Amino acid sequence: MENKDKNLYRLDELSDYKVASNYSDVRGWKIVDAENHTIGKIDNLWVNKDMQRVVYLDVKLDKKLIDDHRNEVRDVIANDNGKEFIYKEGDSHIIIPIGSVNINTDTKIVMANSIGYDTFRNTSRYNTQHNFDREYERRVMKSYYPENDPNYDSNDDAFYKRREFDNH
Repeated sequence: MENKDKNLYRLDELSDYKVASNYSDVRGWKIVDAENHTIGKIDNLWVNKDMQRVVYLDVKLDKKLIDDHRNEVRDVIANDNGKEFIYKEGDSHIIIPIGSVNINTDTKIVMANSIGYDTFRNTSRYNTQHNFDREYERRVMKSYYPENDPNYDSNDDAFYKRREFDNH
């Protein structure tokens, strides 16, 4: 059943949409943090249909980042009958606001300069089979931009408006 409130779509779901010719299609490119640690690969682009603009990068996390997190929470999950309650298998994707990255067209690398490795490692993830909801978006934005952070704006749409998809 089509959700009338749905406004975010994966670019590959929209047969009549494509990346504008003056922008780089970053799908398949590597994404790194400010210290050049690999975060993962850009799997898809999330488009706001009303704004006709890419608002999020859909990143498939690097296995090392997922393993680093698993090692860190192992003590915690041992107290829950050995069940991993942080992430289920397949929860390997995160969203990153397009406004928080810079795109290097020469190296074909996307840089998330303001968000560190630890933040990415602990950011809430989702499974591409189930997509994500508005609550997930809010949780992720709060992890990237804590309320005392000057980049944080409680107006949800501010994240969409922060920067166009034309950074180089």
